[in-house]
Amino acid sequence: MNDKLNGEDHARLNEFSSLIAGLREKLGTQIVGQDEIVTQVMAAILSEGHCLIIGVPGLAKTLLVRSIAELLTLDFSRIQFTPDLMPSDIIGASLLQDDQAGNRGFHFLRGPIFSNVILADEINRTPPKTQAALMEAMEERQVTAAGENLTLERPFFVLATQNPIEQEGTYPLPVSQLDRFQQSIQIDYPDEGEEFEIVQQTTSSYQCSLEPLLERAVIVEMISLAGRIVIPSELLDYVSSLVRKPVLLAAVIFAIVLFP
Repeated sequence: MNDKLNGEDHARLNEFSSLIAGLREKLGTQIVGQDEIVTQVMAAILSEGHCLIIGVPGLAKTLLVRSIAELLTLDFSRIQFTPDLMPSDIIGASLLQDDQAGNRGFHFLRGPIFSNVILADEINRTPPKTQAALMEAMEERQVTAAGENLTLERPFFVLATQNPIEQEGTYPLPVSQLDRFQQSIQIDYPDEGEEFEIVQQTTSSYQCSLEPLLERAVIVEMISLAGRIVIPSELLDYVSSLVRKPVLLAAVIFAIVLFP
């Protein structure tokens, strides 16, 4: 497979494959269909990437993120992005407080960004100034607050949702923000059979609870082991060519428009 993994590593990879298969099975009890979406999100998690999940309301975007956080035994924070949301509502703020000795000073109260899994719900409903509060955390796994650089605990993922239909009261994500997302995932409507199963689940009294499946230390080990897998140069070259094609096409179209 590659030179950097020994026999013990291969054995661990097989164990991790079984664990991920069990996780997918558990998610299937909560999320009907969307198998490809689950695969993409899990791939992003194992590579410490962030996801932008795009879909109309009612397609279980929020439920998917919350269910993954429960199964992975990770700290979960949901941030509902609204037009009046401030950067301090995400990062935190310094408050003037008295300590037990009666001395007054500033104490930094951490915001919801200090979690492992962040659900940025309807991220395009808040102004760019507030959207920018996520940029440092997503790129560098740290935030700057109260004059200090505060490191975020691994693993750290931002799973953002966006409604592609409603445009009123929304703010398009700038390119610099979109660049922080490893994947942009489009969720479509379920097919007829899946929709029937959803109706059955939502109209019955049965409630399925999720038990934690993976500990934090195991997830970190998975990420570390995945990062040591060597990617063949041929595959890297192929991926690079796929990325460059739309860039070159855009450059040609731009040149034609400027110099007809």
